[in-house]
Amino acid sequence: VTMADTRADPAAQSELMVEDEPFFSYLDLFLFSLIAGLLVYWIIFRKKAEPIPEFKKLEPQTTRETSFIGKMKKTGKNIVVFYGSQTGTGEEFANRLAKDAHRYGMKGMAADPEEYDMSELSRLTEIENSIAIFCLATYGEGDPTDNAQDFYDWLQEGDADFSGVKYTVFALGNKTYEHYNAMGKYVDKRLAELGAQRIFDLGMGDDDGNLEEDFVSWREQFWPAVCEHFGVEATGEESSIRQYELKVHSDLNMNKIYTGELGRLMSFENQKPPFDSKNPFLAAVTVNRKLNKAGDRHLMHLELDITGSKIRYESGDHVAVYPINDSVIVNRIGDLLGVDLDMVISLNNLDEESNKKHPFPCPSTYRTALTHYLDITNPPRTNVLYELAQYATEPKDQENMRKMASSSPEGKALYQSWVLDSCRNILAILEDLPSLRPPIDHLCELLPRLQARYYSIASSSKVHPNSIHICAVVVEYETKTGRVNKGVATNWLKNKMPTDNGHKTTVPMYIRKSQFRLPFKSTNPVIMVGPGTGIAPFMGFVQERGWLKEQGKDVGDTVLYYGCRYKNEDFLYQEDLEEFEKTGVLTALNVAFSRDQAEKVYVQHLLKKNKEAVWRLVHSDNAHIYICGDARNMARDVQNAFYEIAEELGGRYSQDVWS
Repeated sequence: VTMADTRADPAAQSELMVEDEPFFSYLDLFLFSLIAGLLVYWIIFRKKAEPIPEFKKLEPQTTRETSFIGKMKKTGKNIVVFYGSQTGTGEEFANRLAKDAHRYGMKGMAADPEEYDMSELSRLTEIENSIAIFCLATYGEGDPTDNAQDFYDWLQEGDADFSGVKYTVFALGNKTYEHYNAMGKYVDKRLAELGAQRIFDLGMGDDDGNLEEDFVSWREQFWPAVCEHFGVEATGEESSIRQYELKVHSDLNMNKIYTGELGRLMSFENQKPPFDSKNPFLAAVTVNRKLNKAGDRHLMHLELDITGSKIRYESGDHVAVYPINDSVIVNRIGDLLGVDLDMVISLNNLDEESNKKHPFPCPSTYRTALTHYLDITNPPRTNVLYELAQYATEPKDQENMRKMASSSPEGKALYQSWVLDSCRNILAILEDLPSLRPPIDHLCELLPRLQARYYSIASSSKVHPNSIHICAVVVEYETKTGRVNKGVATNWLKNKMPTDNGHKTTVPMYIRKSQFRLPFKSTNPVIMVGPGTGIAPFMGFVQERGWLKEQGKDVGDTVLYYGCRYKNEDFLYQEDLEEFEKTGVLTALNVAFSRDQAEKVYVQHLLKKNKEAVWRLVHSDNAHIYICGDARNMARDVQNAFYEIAEELGGRYSQDVWS
């Protein structure tokens, strides 16, 4: 009889006890079992608890130094250059200014405001002859970059006293955008309001013109002003100073080598949310189709699967994808410089106190660095040419490279024509200057990081919660030198077919929130203007308005103005849009075919043609107006059309434009 059986039958239990009179009663057995169980439990779990002190030893390594004042004092720095950077240019300029300081007997450090306690700015007066320089880019609708958001919020809310703090600001922006250099202007003005002393005028960099030239011109005037302010003289040291030293690894375990990850080693094999710029999600490509029916361009629609990623998005958000460079260009650079691209290396910062230990994830191979981490297709900036000039064995080449990096009118004109107008990337420069053969490690130190590319999401999360749609045109053009240049991301995406030899094809991606939003009240009418691939966010908007209707919501007029070249060639999403119009989701679909007739017809012409209806929606019904597409020409022309329709525009005016 088992214990469970006897417990279940009280009569059997009493009979057993009378007959056998056991030595141990059941209570004794129970207590004995309990004590034995506790003893076993204590022995097992006591052993598991032993390693705890070892974890404590790791704690000091994980605490980050958030005091930039402490770091400056420790390393003898007196110039700190903070950067607000979305695509890397602001960070690049900050590094150049920090490096410049040594020429004037000063020491500079570049710093990410996200990593430091910015309330310490008022303590800068504790360091003699100190300056805070800000290189700040503006993103989207006059917004700060992601890494400068907290600093911006703090400046808006705070009432710090910056008396005695010396500063200057260089702003990076684009004149074609409505809020040109808004971030730089705001910080420049706000620091002065809080008592800081501006020691040089706000610099304005315009990426629609020549951002590099704007920066070089500002910098050439800034440093003499600093010298005058502090009574110091340039040391005359123009020589290039290496920021990193090369270490070659011969016996590293392959699991310790970066192969394209942006942050954590092996993060692509072992994916863990949350996903962001340092930890992108590998989204499988489920659809990749050509949108246009004819013509010499390739317009494409891609769908990325985000199932199980916990990624959320809203209509109007941007998807950022991390592309990789063309292996043909990578191999050609390796051949020209005569290097083994598969050598495992690290570039280690010579300043051991720096937060930036390496220019890109290390250890890695030269092949991985040139494929995943470095920008090898954009024309190099003047500082790269200046630093590489020392390796040109032909004096004329050396002279021209240095001249292009100077601020002389002749040098600027040469850089504009030979580098920018001719679209010469680093490979083209190496091919056209046979005497220039720099060490590959120095080249890798100088090249900027390959950046994520942003696309307006062409779907609604209400309709497609596990899928993100991209609409893009493949970039390919011939340069003045007869070379064919290809857009890095669009050509890479073009080849991302849903399956590759039975394997799923993936794209590293994350979401960047946008201010480009449908009105809170669904009853508000919307007027959307989006020629070409500018249709992308509006596909999401229209899908969402259709979904709201299905939910029984009262939805205002949904009006689209779309433009393309030829109706039978590049009318993107024609069937979808015509179906939306048929079902009443789109109240009005107005399409301008610019080349289907003798005179060009654009979206702004259709707006003017329908001016009474447009004005009624805007003036009487509080319509929200959205524009997406090319900022340089279209957005300006459309804006002028609205100004002409009404002297004073009612309602809202929101743009999602690029250059």
